[in-house]
Amino acid sequence: MPQPRLPGTPSVLLGAALLAACATPPPPAPSAPPKPLSAEQIFRESQGMAQLGQRHKEGEEMVRQGQQMVRDAQTQEAEGQRLIDAGRKIIQESEQGYDALRK
Repeated sequence: MPQPRLPGTPSVLLGAALLAACATPPPPAPSAPPKPLSAEQIFRESQGMAQLGQRHKEGEEMVRQGQQMVRDAQTQEAEGQRLIDAGRKIIQESEQGYDALRK
């Protein structure tokens, strides 16, 4: 059994669709193309980039030098510890030798 149609239903739906379409925000306006850079702007930017690159290079060199100093210090510390150990061994042996001579 077919259902009875309500009068005005299509126009109500059409009206609702129109209202929904009008309620959406309009699409954003296309942005203007970027303004071309002047030679002076390009030159300033390239100088800035060069300065950043130079600072980065200086930082890397400082890190390298610091790491080398740490390695050198560790080597010297190990050498110093070996000297201390050898000196203590000599002191102990000479004290034992002295004690042996006194007996």
